[in-house]
Amino acid sequence: MVRMRRSTGPPQKTKVIRGSKPLERSQNRKGARDAKVVPAAAGHPLADDPTRCLRCGAVYTRKMWHPAGSVVVRKPAKAVCPGCLQVSSNEYFGRVILRNPGEDEGEIRRRIDNVARRAEHTQPERRVVAIERRGADLDVFTTSQKLAHRIAREVEKAFGGRVHYDWSDGDGSLLAVWSATTAAPGLPPAARRRGAGLA
Repeated sequence: MVRMRRSTGPPQKTKVIRGSKPLERSQNRKGARDAKVVPAAAGHPLADDPTRCLRCGAVYTRKMWHPAGSVVVRKPAKAVCPGCLQVSSNEYFGRVILRNPGEDEGEIRRRIDNVARRAEHTQPERRVVAIERRGADLDVFTTSQKLAHRIAREVEKAFGGRVHYDWSDGDGSLLAVWSATTAAPGLPPAARRRGAGLA
């Protein structure tokens, strides 16, 4: 083992010493991503700084998209943001399947809208692409897997039930399946949502 002495002279180059595992690991970049780009923005060209979206008004500056009106920039370039491109091409990275929402469908749709508006307020690329009814189920498609996760979690918190998450290794997309639990007969809907009376 080699000990480093503190010197008062000029700084010297540090040398990686063979046999020191932490130092060897810190120099090894095997398995690290080179392009640190989220999967949703991977297929889209980078925007100039600053850029304003022609459709939603979001502003790209300092390597991030900001909501319309939150940042003031001078002479921005014009382009379409990745969120608008994904919505127009029906491209999604998150999917939430709500199994048999039943009589709570209206409330669930309002909850989804609230979660999507809150997410879009902080990060304008995160949006709901579509909400479709398939038989008794409701399918929600989102531009990001994080928004799909938030929606599934909020529905689970508000209406009970269980959520199963399945992340894809290939493109990083998320499939979340929510299924309602059945409550004991005679319980009011509010008690059923909180999970009261469930075994």
